[in-house]
Formats: sequence, C-alpha cells, structure tokens
Amino acid sequence: MDTQNLSPLKKTVVGVQFLFVAFGATVLVPLLIGIDPATALFTAGLGTFIFHFVTKGKVPIFLGSSFAFIAPIIAATKQWGLPGTLAGLTSVSLVYFVVSALIKWQGKKFLDKVFPPIVIGPVIILIGLSLSGSAVDMAKSNWPLAFISLVTAILVLAFGKGLMKLVPIITGVVVGYIVAICLGKVDFSGVASAAWFSCPVSLTTITHFQWAPFLYMIPVAIAPVLEHIGDVYVVGAVAKDDFVADPGLHRTMLGDGLACLMSACLGGPPETT
Repeated sequence: MDTQNLSPLKKTVVGVQFLFVAFGATVLVPLLIGIDPATALFTAGLGTFIFHFVTKGKVPIFLGSSFAFIAPIIAATKQWGLPGTLAGLTSVSLVYFVVSALIKWQGKKFLDKVFPPIVIGPVIILIGLSLSGSAVDMAKSNWPLAFISLVTAILVLAFGKGLMKLVPIITGVVVGYIVAICLGKVDFSGVASAAWFSCPVSLTTITHFQWAPFLYMIPVAIAPVLEHIGDVYVVGAVAKDDFVADPGLHRTMLGDGLACLMSACLGGPPETT
C-alpha cells in the first residue's frame, strides 16, 4: 500500500490511531507521578505548538510526557515536594539548550562523536523496558482482555492488508473495548454524569527555587536528549526526509527545550518527541 499518498479518510483513520497511542502515553506518566492528566494533556498540546513554531512546521512530531522522568520525579517529590520538583525540572530545558547550541556550533560531527547510534539505541530501548513493570501491573487486573487486545494487534500487523495493516493498535483497542462491554467491564456512569463543557486543567506553579532538585535533574535529562535525537532520525527515515539538515537538529532540540520549560512552569511533566 502506498503510504505516501493516502486519501483524506485513510489519513484520518491513521491519525486517530496515533491519537490513541499519544493519549495513552501522555496520560500514563502523570497518573504514575501524581500530576493531573488534564494538565499533562494541556502542556503537551501547547508544547507541541511551540515545537512546530520553532521548527517551522517541518517535522511531523508530537511532544508527549517523557517516560524517562517517572522514577526521578517520584523520588524528587518525596524529597522536595511537587513545587520544588517542578523548579528542578527547569534544568531539563537548560540541558536541551546547551546541546542545541553545541549541535549548531559543531554540527553532525558532534553527534557522531558524543552520541553514536550504539549509544542512542540502547538508551531508547531501556526507557521502554523500564515501563514493563507498569504494563504488567495494568494487564494483570484483567489478563484475558489484555491478551485479546495484544493478540488482535499482532494478528492485524502480521496478516492485515492495505489500511488494516497500518492500524493494528486502534484495532486492538476497539476489539478489546467491545469485548469489555460485552463482559460488563465498562462503567458508563462517569460519562453520563460528566458536564458537556468544562475546564478541568489544574495548574501548579513554581512557588520557590531550590538548587538540589535543579542539579538532581540535570543528569536525568541526558536520556531524553538521546531519545530525542533517535526519534528525529527515525521520523526522518520514515518520512524520507533529512530533518537533521532542515530545519536542523538544533532547532528540534531548542523547540523541545522550550516546551519542557513551559511545562515545568505550568505544572506538567517534561515532554519529549
């Protein structure tokens, strides 16, 4: 199937699948670290707008909550509280800004020397593996439903044709949801009682600054920096475009850094590509 020239309808279907993927990941992080998911969705959306403004809308990327910060934020919140942790997260943007400046100054040779593929690849893999425990904890609440959704996605990916092969995740979600409804596992009372319009975002601002959480978060930021570089390379390969050259990796890094700074100031988790 020619994925480069999809019809508007097929693009919409593929886009809905990405919505499910991005939504789940963006909401999972705030749930694990004790931040309002609505705030995370708001800052992720605003951060994505900032990213596309800086990169001139040339890189098809969404910024969502970064998994790399789950454990550090939980530990920092216990030590310094949420306001202190948010102040510390501003150092993440500083790391992005410094790396962006170095890339603009030294170019691709800086990346090849400091962040070769053999380093970037394992770091991205480890970020995903670190969440395997959370995935198992969620799946064990209902193993049959989890198994049905997983098998459906695998079968569609392996044997699907045309558009179906492009949407294994949304197919798994839909099949799992229908089975859950049939088994009486879905409670619609919350939806029925919800208001048609509301503003659920609850922002937590930085009330004071502490050097301890600020310095604590600096080494943590190295992992999402590597993840960012790897993601830009992968998206470029899929889109068959060189985003490292145009708009430039320094711009994508700067956009991500500004998004992280905004998110920390508004009480959301750090974002990455």
